[in-house]
Amino acid sequence: MNRPAKGIGKVEFGLLPPEEIRDLSTTRIVTADTYDEDGYPIKRGLMDPRLGVIDPGLRCGTCGQRSGECPGHFGRVELARPVIHVGFARTVYYCLRSTCRECGRILLSEDKLERYRKKAEEARLAGERWWSYAKRIIRRAYKRDECPHCGEKQKKIKFEKPTTYLEGRDSLTPSDVRRRLEKISDSDAYLLGINPEVSRPEWMVLTVLPVPPVTVRPSITLETGVRSEDDLTHKLVDVIRINQRLSENIEAGAPHLIIEDLWELLQYHVTTFFTNNASGVPPARHRSGRDLRTLAQRLKGKEGRFRGNLSGKRVDFSARTVISPDPRISINEIGVPEYIARTLTMPITVTNFNLDEARNLVRRGPDIHPGATSLIAPDGSRYDLRYADREELANTLEPGWRIERHLKDGDIVLFNRQPSLHRMSIMAHEVRVMPGRTFRLNLSVCPPYNADFDGDEMNLHLPQSKEAQTEARILMRVQEQILSPRFGAPIIGGIQDHITGLYLLTRRGTHLSRSYAQQILALAGIDPELPKPAGKEDGEEYWKGKQIYSKLLPEDLNLTYKSKVCENKGQPCKDCPRWSDGECEIDALVTIEDGELVKGVVDAASYKALSRCEVLDRIVKRYGTDKARKFLDDATRLAIAVAQMYGFTTGPDDEDIPPEAREQIDDILEDARERVKKLIEVYQRGELEQLPGRSLRETLEMRIMEVLAETRDKTGEIAEEHLGLNNHAVIMARTGARGSMLNLTQMAGCVGQQSVRGERLTRGYKGRTLPHFKSGDLSADARGFASSNYKRGLNPTEFFFHSMGGREGLVDTAVRTAQSGYMQRRLINALQDLRVEHDGTVRDDHDNIVQFQYGEDSIDPARSDKGKAVNIDDIIEKMVG
Repeated sequence: MNRPAKGIGKVEFGLLPPEEIRDLSTTRIVTADTYDEDGYPIKRGLMDPRLGVIDPGLRCGTCGQRSGECPGHFGRVELARPVIHVGFARTVYYCLRSTCRECGRILLSEDKLERYRKKAEEARLAGERWWSYAKRIIRRAYKRDECPHCGEKQKKIKFEKPTTYLEGRDSLTPSDVRRRLEKISDSDAYLLGINPEVSRPEWMVLTVLPVPPVTVRPSITLETGVRSEDDLTHKLVDVIRINQRLSENIEAGAPHLIIEDLWELLQYHVTTFFTNNASGVPPARHRSGRDLRTLAQRLKGKEGRFRGNLSGKRVDFSARTVISPDPRISINEIGVPEYIARTLTMPITVTNFNLDEARNLVRRGPDIHPGATSLIAPDGSRYDLRYADREELANTLEPGWRIERHLKDGDIVLFNRQPSLHRMSIMAHEVRVMPGRTFRLNLSVCPPYNADFDGDEMNLHLPQSKEAQTEARILMRVQEQILSPRFGAPIIGGIQDHITGLYLLTRRGTHLSRSYAQQILALAGIDPELPKPAGKEDGEEYWKGKQIYSKLLPEDLNLTYKSKVCENKGQPCKDCPRWSDGECEIDALVTIEDGELVKGVVDAASYKALSRCEVLDRIVKRYGTDKARKFLDDATRLAIAVAQMYGFTTGPDDEDIPPEAREQIDDILEDARERVKKLIEVYQRGELEQLPGRSLRETLEMRIMEVLAETRDKTGEIAEEHLGLNNHAVIMARTGARGSMLNLTQMAGCVGQQSVRGERLTRGYKGRTLPHFKSGDLSADARGFASSNYKRGLNPTEFFFHSMGGREGLVDTAVRTAQSGYMQRRLINALQDLRVEHDGTVRDDHDNIVQFQYGEDSIDPARSDKGKAVNIDDIIEKMVG
C-alpha cells in the first residue's frame, strides 16, 4: 500500500505545561529506592515497571511489552515548592524586568506596544524572526520606573547566577516569580518572544518534574554482581529525598529558615539534574569524586547525543588499522589484509548468472577466502554459515536468495584519514587482498590524505548497496581527485624518491645499455620494447634515460615549461657560468615534442604533488583521468626502479666540507661577532642612527638581526660551493624532492640566530637569558646566535636556545591546529545551506541569492586550467582528434 508522501511544514519548540506532564506520566514517583531485596523494581520507585523494563523476563506495566520492545514511559515528581528551570533563568529575568510588578503588563505605552505587535505579525507572516523585536522591547521597558498602565512604582531587578532574583534588597522566591509570570497576558508574552500557543512564561518555573523512562537511564550489573545505577537515577534519588524532607517539614510547621534551606537544596538538585556545569553552582559528584553526566552533558559537546551519536557515529562494515607503503599497487588500489577481507562482507543477490559462483562461496564458508559468512532466504530467515550444513544450503540455493560474501579484489571501498579536512580526505579505492596486518597505500596518494607511515591509522568503509558502490566508483575514485578543487592543479603526484629517481634517469649523461634499460622497464612493469638506440659507446649501443622516460608519455604530447633545475650541471640559472650569454635560460627549459622528452630534466616542476606538476597536469586535462592514472603508476614504478638500479642514499658524509671551507666560515662568524660588538658600542654611546618609527633599542635589534641573517646566508653560500650536484642530499634539495639548501647549509655551515616571536631571545633571568652571561649582555652569543652547525653539534647554550625556538614552533602549531579546526567547523555550519542551482546562482535554504555566479566567475577550480576557464569543446576536439 502506497502512503501519500508528507513534508514537514515547520517545527515549533515549546514548554510542557504541568497538566501535560501529569497526563504524559504513567505514575507519580514517591520513593527514592530502586530495587527490593529480591532484585525486583519497587512500585512507585525510580525503577517502577510502569516506566518501562530493562530486565529480561519482565514485562512493562504500561504497554505489556518486553525489554527491547518497550520504548519506556515517563513518570513525575510533584515538587513540594516550585523551582526555577535553570535553562530559562535568563529568560525569566528578562520577563521580570520588562513587566509591571503589580499588573504584569509590559512597561511601554499602549500605542508603542500596538506598533510592535503589527511589526511582529508582519515578520511572522513573512516567515522572518518575529521574536527579534523582543530584545528591543525588553531593553526599552527596563528604562521605565513607573508602569504606564497602572502607575505602580517599579524596583530594579538584579539577576545573580544561576537562579537568584533580587528586587531592591528583597530576594524573590520561585513562588513569587511564578505569581508574577502568571500575570503576563498572552499578547504581551508574544511580544517578549514567547509564543503563547506552545509556551507560557510561568511554565519556566517548575511545579512538577518529569522523570525520564528507565530505558533512558538503564542500570548495569558489574562483574561483582552489584548493580550500578545511571547518573540521572543518582540525581533523581537526591531530588526525591530532598523533596520528601521539604514536604514533611512544611506539613510539620518547621521554622521558616529550615524550609528555606531545604528549598534551596531542592533548587540545587533540580538545577544539577538539568545541567551539571551551571555557572556559580558546585557540580554534583559521584562517590568516587567523578562529576555526574546529567541531561545537558548528554546532549551537548563533542561526545554528546548530537555530535557524538547522530552527526557522527560508530558504524558497521568498517575497519581500522595502521597504513604502510606499497609502490607496486595502483593509486586507485588499497591493499587490504586477508583477516579484514574475511570479516567484512558485501551483499550479493543470487541470479541465474551467478548461481554456480554463489554455491561455491557458500561451500567455502567463512574460514576460506573468498567465501561467505551468511545466507538470507527470500522470507528473511538468516543462516550463519559457521554452524549450518553448507553443502545442503549450497544445493538448495535459488535465485532471489542473498549471500553476504567476503571482500574480494576489485570491490570498491571508501578510505579515510582523520582529521577529515577537505574532500580528498575520503576517497574510493579498489580492494586488493594481501597478506599481513596493515592497509597498503600507494605513496602518491599520501598528500591528499596528509598521511605518512610513522604509525598513522586509517579507516575503511564498505558501501553496501549497488547505488552507493556505483556512486563511489564514478565520483570518489582516486583518479578523479588528481586535480585539487582548491587550485586546479594536481594534489596527487610524485613525492620524494619518485622525483629523484626520474631526475637521475633524465639528467644529461644517463646512458643505459640494452640489458640495463630492459631491466629497469621490467622492474617497473612497463613494456620492455626499446626505441632506436641513441648511439654507440665503446662499440655497444646505448639508450638515453630521456628515451626510457618518453615511453610513458602520450605520443602527441607537445609541451614546453621551465624546470626547477637546469640541465647544465643542475645549477639554478643565476649560478650558471653561461648566465651572461643568455644560454642558461634555454637549458632550464623542458621540451617535449610528439611524446619525446627532447631537452631538460624531470624534477618537481614536472611531477610533484602540490606544485606546478606540468606534465601530469597536462595529461589529466587533455587525455583524461584513466591516462593520468596509468602515467602516474608507471612513472612512480619507473622512478623507484631507477633508484634501486643506481642506488640512492644519504648520510652524514653528504654534509662534509673541506677544511679550507670550514676556515672561511669561521672567519665570517668572527667578523659577524665583531660587527655586532661595534653596533652595541655605537648604541651605548648614543650614536646609533635611529630608524623611522622605531626606538633606539628596536633599531639596534633590527641591525643585529640583519647582520646575523647575512652571516648565515654567507656561510651557506660557502658550504653550497663545496656541495656539488653529485651529492645526493643536494640532488634532493635542488630537484624539489625533499628539503632545501637552507637545511643543508644549517647542517654544514651555521645554524644561525634563534628567535621567539620574530625577535632575538631576551627572556630568562633578570637582565640576561642564562646565568652563563653577564647582566645586560647584548652580544650575539648571549642572545641566541648558534654559530655551530648540526653536523659538528651545538654547544649546551646553543642547544638550549635552539630548544626555545623549537618550543615556540610546537606551541604555535598546536594552537593553530585548534583555531583553524574550530574556524572550519564554524564556516561549515554557516555555509552548509548554500547550494549552486542549475542557473549558476548560489542560493541559501530560503532561496535567497547569495551570488549571481558561483565564485563570481562560474569556474570550478578542479576543472579549470590553473584558475582560468577551460573551453570544453576544445578539449573534446583534441581528444577526438
